[in-house]
Amino acid sequence: MCGIIGYVGFREAKPLLIAGLERLEYRGYDSAGLALAEDAGFEYVRAVGNLDNLKEAAGPNGSTTTAGLGHTRWATHGRVSEANAHPLTGCDAPEIALVLNGIVENFRELKESLLEDGHTFTSETDAEVVTHLIERAYEGDLVEAVHRVYPQLDGHFAFVVAHREHPELLVGARLQCPLVVGVGDGEMFFASSIAAFQRETTRVQLIEDGEIVALTAQGARFLSTEGEERDRDELEVDWDDEYAERHGFETFMLKEIYEQPAAIARTIEEHATAAGVHLEGLPPDALDGIDRLLVLACGTAYHAGVVGRYAIEEWARMPCEFDVASEWRYRNPVVTEGTLVVGISQSGETRDTVHALRLARELGARTVAITNLPGTQITREVDHVLYTKAGIEMGVAATKTFTAQVTVLYLLALRLAELRGTLLDEEIQSLLAELRGVPDKMGAFLDGRHPIEEIARRHHDEDFFLYLGRHIGLPVCLEGALKLKEISYIPTEAYSAGEMKHGPIALLAEDTPVVVVATDSHVYDKVVSNIQEVRARGAQVIAIATDGNEDVQHHADDVIFVPRTHPFLQAPLAILPLQLLAYRIARLRGMNVDQPRNLAKTVTVE
Repeated sequence: MCGIIGYVGFREAKPLLIAGLERLEYRGYDSAGLALAEDAGFEYVRAVGNLDNLKEAAGPNGSTTTAGLGHTRWATHGRVSEANAHPLTGCDAPEIALVLNGIVENFRELKESLLEDGHTFTSETDAEVVTHLIERAYEGDLVEAVHRVYPQLDGHFAFVVAHREHPELLVGARLQCPLVVGVGDGEMFFASSIAAFQRETTRVQLIEDGEIVALTAQGARFLSTEGEERDRDELEVDWDDEYAERHGFETFMLKEIYEQPAAIARTIEEHATAAGVHLEGLPPDALDGIDRLLVLACGTAYHAGVVGRYAIEEWARMPCEFDVASEWRYRNPVVTEGTLVVGISQSGETRDTVHALRLARELGARTVAITNLPGTQITREVDHVLYTKAGIEMGVAATKTFTAQVTVLYLLALRLAELRGTLLDEEIQSLLAELRGVPDKMGAFLDGRHPIEEIARRHHDEDFFLYLGRHIGLPVCLEGALKLKEISYIPTEAYSAGEMKHGPIALLAEDTPVVVVATDSHVYDKVVSNIQEVRARGAQVIAIATDGNEDVQHHADDVIFVPRTHPFLQAPLAILPLQLLAYRIARLRGMNVDQPRNLAKTVTVE
């Protein structure tokens, strides 16, 4: 999960590294550090906590060195401490600086070998083991030392290393963890995400597993583990750097909530024209012979997949299952050539989802990834890729990427319906027109007046919330409850409203806040019945309902109305008040919503 940035070039490295870490802090903020290749050797600056602490420790620039490494950590091996912060060296290898993302699974065995050789360690991390291995293998050639060490490492990791004898050289390698090269004019970057150097260059070279990359200011040399040099094309990434700025919003999360209408509109434009749905990246023959669809994802992306399941089954009349990728990959799953496996990952690096898709391909299924980031690991593991066009999402709690993923799944459902003939052309055009209208309706809601602030002030000190919904409302509840848990730390449960009386109703006490998605649908009357059961126990009902529904006000203590649209397209609208409610509750509790404790944006470890 950690963030890596490396620079070598003609400019002062320190401000570039700190700027890169600011773009990567969503990947981990337990600690951060710098290693600057000064004439007398590496100068290290490390600090526990978020990046502000590192910037304070580093002070004004003062350094004129033009090469160095930076790291922001999400702890996996070893507690959160300055000693465990990267970049790491060892007392036996002070001339080496290393940053690492991921996990070296066999580090204990390797450490035992090093201890037997007389090495001593100053941290609890697996990364320091790699530092000592390189020091042991080094005989004047850093690239060769990395070549010798790489085959000894098991797990999933990416690392960049520098040596004081080669101050203008950085060497990097990866195995199932993100690491890319940024190409400038007379300067080069390593990073775990393009976002780190995006302000400086949009030219990128991708690193494959099993490659060693030697970086100097003049360019990158890509070498196989056998030492053979490989050519690598440059890619141009067209991301807008503006997404990484707050632009007057108090937090990235709030900004990204308000960016959702534009994100959905761009995503629709990418995959649909006036003539209909075309799904950029998924040719029509890719869906020939498909008789079953399986959606695999984790967290917020999983909730988007549940929404998609309802639309796919209803419109395309195709069996559609969904599963948590981390569970599915450890079963003995049944797929066939007629199975289309769709993996969803905002970052494109979610380890469980990436490995699940790899397994699906090995079992003979066809695979599609839905992701927001080009050039990531997931795009290399599948037959086809459908991109959301949400722009960079800096807030750790996903908002705009959720609604963009739901939008792609709606479009996939319509495309399948068209190919299978399960909807008439005019029905598809009508639904597509309704979908095109959703961004404006979302914008109208966000610009309108709602009782969210009042509700948040009344309930922000509660110690438990229950969320209930049916049909499309269920995954909306799951996602809304996750947002509240992630950023406010309030214990929250989300259930199908029909399951409430099968156990969860025991959680209710006088005045327990119960959030119910009660938008117009064929199950609305059932939801109202569940609301009545909740209120009979003295709970306080906060209902999300459709504009014009006067009936719901007789059943709920508070109502937040969202614009009317087709019931199956309601999810992007219904989630807005839940995102904003969670946001306001968290802010009233004094939480840092952009950096929730223990969480990181990109989950590259199990």
